[in-house]
Amino acid sequence: MGNSESIADGQIAIPTQETYMWYRTFMMEHPSGLQTLHEFKTLLGLQGLNQKANHHINQVYNTFDMNKDGFIDFLEFIAAVNLIVREKIQQKLKWYFKLYDADGSGSIDKKELLDIFMAVQALRGQQTLSPEEFTNLVFHKIDINNDGELTLEEFVNGLEKDQDLLEIVYKSFDLSNVLKVICNGKQPDLEDAVSKPPNKAGLGKVKMK
Repeated sequence: MGNSESIADGQIAIPTQETYMWYRTFMMEHPSGLQTLHEFKTLLGLQGLNQKANHHINQVYNTFDMNKDGFIDFLEFIAAVNLIVREKIQQKLKWYFKLYDADGSGSIDKKELLDIFMAVQALRGQQTLSPEEFTNLVFHKIDINNDGELTLEEFVNGLEKDQDLLEIVYKSFDLSNVLKVICNGKQPDLEDAVSKPPNKAGLGKVKMK
């Protein structure tokens, strides 16, 4: 399996270093070699969610469950780690696009984007912009042909050029904070995640201990 492939493209990429360390970490937490959706939510401290927030986290889990068997195995786990630690901003944005494209049509419509940010509001509380305001702002800025749908190209190119939108998308699910939880065995610090904006090099930095 080549290192050029990634989870954002629906492929598994295995880092050439530190794989054994991650394997030990994963197997200590999941002796069966499989992580369930319930374990994923427990790890991130995401219990007692309302319907919209719960659906959002289910979608996140499904993007990591690449073979759609209902579990995250070690190869899928290491692909997720690779996405967080090594991939460039374009690959991360491809992952977010896949997350937002709920019906798998290859484009994001207004309802899909609105649903995502209604779920984000349910998870994090009231935001500066309402989900409706944010959805309209995104389409106004990056829907180049004004057809009411965002293609992958429009999404990636538009967000790369707009740091404010990029930061909001980053906060919709903080990949770097997930890795901090895995490394440190702690519950995620949502306030810390919100206070640290993404950077052009990689949507937030993770310190490996």
